[in-house]
Amino acid sequence: MARIIANAIIYLCLFYSLINASENNDNDNQDTVSKTTYKTPKVSGFAYLVETFDDEEKFKTTWTLSESKKDSTDEDIAEYDGIWSIEEPKKHAQEGDLGLVFKSKARHAAVSTVLSKPFHFKNNPLVVQYEVNFQEGQECGGAYLKLLTLDPKLEDLKKFHDKTPYTIMFGPDKCGNDHKLRFIFRYKNPLNGSIEEKHCKKPRERLEDFFKDKQPHLYTLIIRPDNTFEIKIDNKIVNSGSLLDDFSPPVNPPLEIEDPSDVQPKDWDDREKIPDLSAVKPDDWDEDAPAQIVDEDDIMPEGWLEDEPLMIPNPDSVKPEDWDVEMDGEWEPPEIPNPKCTDVPGCGPYTQKMKKNPRYKGKWSPPLINNPNYKGKWKPKLIHNPNYFNDEHPFQMMSIFAVGFELWSMSTDMFFDNILITDSEEVARKWAEDTFEVRRARIAEESVTLWGRILTATNYKPGWWALYFVYCAIPIVIYIWYLQKRYREDKYDLKDEDKQPLEINEETTLQQEENENENENQPVSTEADEETEKVKETEMLNETETTKETEEIIESEENDKPAIGGDGPRRRKPNKE
Repeated sequence: MARIIANAIIYLCLFYSLINASENNDNDNQDTVSKTTYKTPKVSGFAYLVETFDDEEKFKTTWTLSESKKDSTDEDIAEYDGIWSIEEPKKHAQEGDLGLVFKSKARHAAVSTVLSKPFHFKNNPLVVQYEVNFQEGQECGGAYLKLLTLDPKLEDLKKFHDKTPYTIMFGPDKCGNDHKLRFIFRYKNPLNGSIEEKHCKKPRERLEDFFKDKQPHLYTLIIRPDNTFEIKIDNKIVNSGSLLDDFSPPVNPPLEIEDPSDVQPKDWDDREKIPDLSAVKPDDWDEDAPAQIVDEDDIMPEGWLEDEPLMIPNPDSVKPEDWDVEMDGEWEPPEIPNPKCTDVPGCGPYTQKMKKNPRYKGKWSPPLINNPNYKGKWKPKLIHNPNYFNDEHPFQMMSIFAVGFELWSMSTDMFFDNILITDSEEVARKWAEDTFEVRRARIAEESVTLWGRILTATNYKPGWWALYFVYCAIPIVIYIWYLQKRYREDKYDLKDEDKQPLEINEETTLQQEENENENENQPVSTEADEETEKVKETEMLNETETTKETEEIIESEENDKPAIGGDGPRRRKPNKE
């Protein structure tokens, strides 16, 4: 068994060495890739904003940090004093490939920049696209982008805060177990000019993995002039629909509404069931009967000590020296549980148990019957909605002139990169190929190791990790089973080889013991007796050799024995003479 355990340990050590070698190769690959030259990609067409954050000096001149404060917030956290930094990602970094990182935890931060020119919602679609990497996971907080509404009063981006009007909010957001991909647009009522937020329906896909896998993900929003929209993550559609049908509250109000001045008539009977007035209480119905009565069959358990109290004064307690009878009253020692009641069913006066009263029925009430005057549930009448309108082009939103992040998070090091605002889906597609897809392919190449394949195959799901562990354990279990089987076979072979010599040795030992006993009972032997004993010993040795030869002949004949049903040679009996 020790050999089995040793072999298993050797097997596990080899497996661990293979993993370490694979991880070392992974590190070598990362070092090799990191030394390659990175070149900032160029956009293939017109864009309102292209930001790669690869030039820190450019970032300082084109982006504006907010110097404002939040309203209705504690003074110590109201300021937008969170730290922004331009740096490489923590994992799979490439020299020169930088991004915007939100470094602070539990702090508000806001930063924004203007577009090359305002975007007006007319004949071209709007495409918003950027990368997010929660490098430390995400506990609670958002990573959404705000597209700020064009307004001459809002040109100073140093005053950017949570109440700054925006046209669209788009991006991931999470707190606790609530995972969201927000798409909100602020709609201006064509009748009265009021502003109302319209929230998109929830995506079809599960979003948990994008917040915890610590990998970069590409978020894309496409809004088209035909009022349709698409939301993509990593170039895969996760949500789509219409601006008219898939938002809450809807863009267009209902044609009819309930009349707020309508009142339910006094004679309107909306009781579906009423008591049967013709019903009479039965004579044997006792409303005063108690719910429970004393169980007369209950008797005091044997050993119950009725004369012993449950609590007794503590005999070890002593009256305090500073006890003042006039001020504190007569001193009484504190009580403790009676030790005599510890090993008995109980102490003190015994009270019989209570049981359910079979005569108890409670207060009588007549049964319910259908109400003959029932008119149904009353509802106010419908009237034409005075605020009704039918906007068939909600795409024509308020123009935008800038974009910005206005965030708060309980996690650090949120990484943003490759922001694109354009009116061409083809430009956005080509930009994703030149930025995100290149990055993803490089990360996949660096991750072609044992653990990298495990992470990719299991998609960071613990259940799949367990399955993979079982898969890896199968060869180990088979190998241990094989070693144990070999060990048992070797043990049985050793027993078969030692069986015959053991029998012969036992026979010889018994014969020698008998001879020794006879010699002890006989008188002292003479020279003739000694010669006789030598002759006997010689005969015994010859007999033992003859027995061995006979068994070898029998064994050889058995090996030459024909199949069942044939006439084999007869066995020769051993000749003891």
